[in-house]
Amino acid sequence: MALNRVSQLCHEITRLWLQLKMMTDDIVQKDDTPMYAAQIGSELQKQFAILPGGRGMNGSPVIVFPEFPTFSELEEEELQNVLSYLTSVPSVEASGVGFILVIDRRLDRWAAVRATLLRIAGSFPGNLHLVLVLRPTTLFQRTLSDFLFKFNRDEFKMKVVMLSSVTELHAYIDPGQLTKELGGTQEYHHDSWISHRTAIEAFALMVKTTAQTLQAFGTELAETELPNDAEATTILLQTHTLKKDTMKVGDEDLRVAQSQGGRLLDCINEPLKADPEYNMTHDEQENLATVQRLLGQLDETEMAFDDFWERHRTKLEQCLHLRHFEQHFREVRAQLDVTSERLSGFSEVSVSPAHAEHVLRELSGHEDKARVNLALSLVSEGDRLIENSHYAEDSIRPKCTELRGVCEEISSTLRSKKSLLLRAMELHHALEEASHWCEEGIFLLANQPVDRCQSQDGAEAALQELERYLDTASLHTLTDRSAICCQYEAVLNSQLRVQRVFQKQSSVQEMFEKRRVSLKKLAAKQTRPVQPVAPRPEVKSPHSSPRKHASLSEEEENLAVLRRHVMNELLETERAYVEELLCVLEGYAAEMDNPAMAHLIPSNLHSKKDILFGNMPEIYQFHKRTFLKELEAYTDCPELVGCCFLERMKDLQIYEAYCQNKPRSESLWRQCSDCAFFQECQRKLEHKLGLDSYLLKPVQRITKYQLLLKEMLKYSKGCDGCDDLQEALSSILGILKAVNDSMHLIAITGYEGNLSELGRLLMQGSFSVWTEHKKGHAKVKDLARFKPMQRHLFLHQKALLFCKRREENGEGYEKAPSYSFKHSLSMSAVGITENAKGDNKKFEIWCNSREEVFIVQAPTPEIKTAWVNEIRKVLTQQLKACRGIVKTSFLTFPELCDKDRPHFSPFVPFFVCVLNFSLSDFPIIQPTGWNKASLSADASEENDGYSSGEDPMNSDPEDEVGKKLAPGKYTVVADCEKAGPQELSVKSGDMVQLIREGEEGQW
Repeated sequence: MALNRVSQLCHEITRLWLQLKMMTDDIVQKDDTPMYAAQIGSELQKQFAILPGGRGMNGSPVIVFPEFPTFSELEEEELQNVLSYLTSVPSVEASGVGFILVIDRRLDRWAAVRATLLRIAGSFPGNLHLVLVLRPTTLFQRTLSDFLFKFNRDEFKMKVVMLSSVTELHAYIDPGQLTKELGGTQEYHHDSWISHRTAIEAFALMVKTTAQTLQAFGTELAETELPNDAEATTILLQTHTLKKDTMKVGDEDLRVAQSQGGRLLDCINEPLKADPEYNMTHDEQENLATVQRLLGQLDETEMAFDDFWERHRTKLEQCLHLRHFEQHFREVRAQLDVTSERLSGFSEVSVSPAHAEHVLRELSGHEDKARVNLALSLVSEGDRLIENSHYAEDSIRPKCTELRGVCEEISSTLRSKKSLLLRAMELHHALEEASHWCEEGIFLLANQPVDRCQSQDGAEAALQELERYLDTASLHTLTDRSAICCQYEAVLNSQLRVQRVFQKQSSVQEMFEKRRVSLKKLAAKQTRPVQPVAPRPEVKSPHSSPRKHASLSEEEENLAVLRRHVMNELLETERAYVEELLCVLEGYAAEMDNPAMAHLIPSNLHSKKDILFGNMPEIYQFHKRTFLKELEAYTDCPELVGCCFLERMKDLQIYEAYCQNKPRSESLWRQCSDCAFFQECQRKLEHKLGLDSYLLKPVQRITKYQLLLKEMLKYSKGCDGCDDLQEALSSILGILKAVNDSMHLIAITGYEGNLSELGRLLMQGSFSVWTEHKKGHAKVKDLARFKPMQRHLFLHQKALLFCKRREENGEGYEKAPSYSFKHSLSMSAVGITENAKGDNKKFEIWCNSREEVFIVQAPTPEIKTAWVNEIRKVLTQQLKACRGIVKTSFLTFPELCDKDRPHFSPFVPFFVCVLNFSLSDFPIIQPTGWNKASLSADASEENDGYSSGEDPMNSDPEDEVGKKLAPGKYTVVADCEKAGPQELSVKSGDMVQLIREGEEGQW
């Protein structure tokens, strides 16, 4: 039907266009004369030929050639122009009959008459009906003309009649059609005739121009193709409207033409107004008809064009409405598709009551965001377009039907999911209530005092306590499993653990039955009371340790209950954590990309979503898709959950990146926390807390894990997974330490290098530091020797950084300290002295043969020991790396006889380099600071050191005599020739590097 309407509209516009074109073509072609009177005004003024407007007996137009003595002197072009113009003035019908020429040569000679006839015969452009010649009136010329005309008649090639007088002329033409000069009664004024012709032709030209303009514009409108988008259609409509207004067809041009036509009519009708009996000539009648026809066609053209323009404008407006409708349809349809996709992702089977409540809130939020009302409003708009006979009805109607169907489907899905979630919540509450009853029952059994139950009264009291608790079972437990499964079949899934709850109920009731039987036996007989012991406080919660006096089986049951408590807490908090992350990502992060919310986002928040939320999407995906599912697999064996943590320890390191970004996120939040965007998001989510509280959740979660693992480990002593739990706890603590270290590391400022090139950060902490510098043979202590510098040290695998801690003002993460870089030492160039005299919290770090010494005081001896051990590990690893690339041989020394020198065995293997490079080529092997003048191991305080060239050991200078020499550089004091292929020769004064002293005193 719409196609028929489109076709009908197109046909209607085409019909109007053809009507307009026909009218304008009629105007243009009808008055398309070879020339105009204004163009040949001078030739017409000569009056050698006139068209007075008379007609012959048969209606032929009469052209009169008055007396014109110089006719023979006229230019051929002049004669041709005037004759062509005069023959074009009468109508086509009158011209078709043929013209009658009246040649007045009464005062001329025959020779001139003959020449005139010959010239007219050769140049007359029209159809000649008859030529009437008034011959010369003198006797001689008349006689001559009568005689010669008979001989020259055939020469003229046209019908020529020689007349002797005007009386004879009246026999051919009525006197009323002739001017007074020819004996007629017709009034003719040549100047007036020229003036009328000029005005009429000017008016015709104006009408023609106007018609051509309308025709050109109409052609442009008719040939314009409709655009495919709303913007282009709007531009086209504005362009066409502007062109029409610019033409002013409806105002000036048409009004001027109509005014001029009216004045022409008045001029033509003026004789009639003066004399009602006045008879118009045929030419005057034709002029009157021409002007009237032009005026009529001008009015019809205007009406046709206005009608055509209205139809064209209506078509463009309908096209614009259609394009807007299609554009809005695509937008709304895309939004509905997104909503449908999100709704499909909402499971109607929840995993907990909190999860069900959160999903219900999310569904309500999506119901508000579903754009259903907008879609239905668009449907109403489409219906109005159809009611208004829009040409694209067949295109609009299916879209309206589609939108109605999608809206109904979304509404139905929302209702269905809400209904199922409400039923799931009922089941969740029932399961939780039953599970809680079981746990409270187990807790009751675990906390019944054994010593009191040994007496009859105590047993009866305990029995009554059990009976009272069992009486509440009908109110809190599930009774008919098949009825539950049938009633909640649509929302049952593996995560609801219906079977487990029934098993748990059965186990608890069995435990109660066993305890009741035991208590009945105790109550039925007299037993010797147990020796009372010192009272202890009752257990207040399921997390308390079981009583030491309980039986072994009861103690295991109690520990199992406590492990389940911890596992339940881990799972419930994990599910709630995942839901909270999803809520933040959908309620805040996704809304930052919502165009409808763009106007609420401040400029300083644009394109900073990654800064504000960090890698929270990555954390959510890991917990949602992987970690939560794997944790749920350990529900029945919580003591083995440590294995799950160990397998995902690398994945949990993603929290390090989140924590490193937290200061930037906190700073950005404080800049924008009061903006309308966050307030609107919080309102939609119905959150009581702001976004900053939820951005802190990942930091709190990674910290919560170690607390839960500690609890689980406490209740899992002796279980199979105890070792895994301990290792998982250590690994989580390691991640927390790495996170903490990284938070400090990113706060370092002023370091020009790349911190990542220094290797892994091993330790960091604050110390008091003194420095010493040795210049020449003198030791110069800094002025700060007695006033230590407060430095924060960062120990990396390849370097040790000294920084100054600077506290920052602010709140939260903005209050975190920053560190100004001051100094660095390469770990390949340092040595350590473990014990500095005077303080067991001090140790020394030195380099370049103790030319630069840093005395470091730790807050406690334990921290000092930990740092010394970690530095020794680094140096040991460097030593092993050096030994892997350096080839060694041995050097022997003869026995020294000087009793004041240390005594060595005859062959002392010594470490040297056997290739073309020396030990100095390896920066990891550095001098230890031994005095050149002595070989004694008991040298000085400076010898109490350890470098990367030594084996790790804690040496004391007072105990060195008689012991193995410490590794380091020594000076040879006697020549020694090699005694075998594995030995080398040395001379006194050579410098050697001692790696270690082997068995039997060999170096």
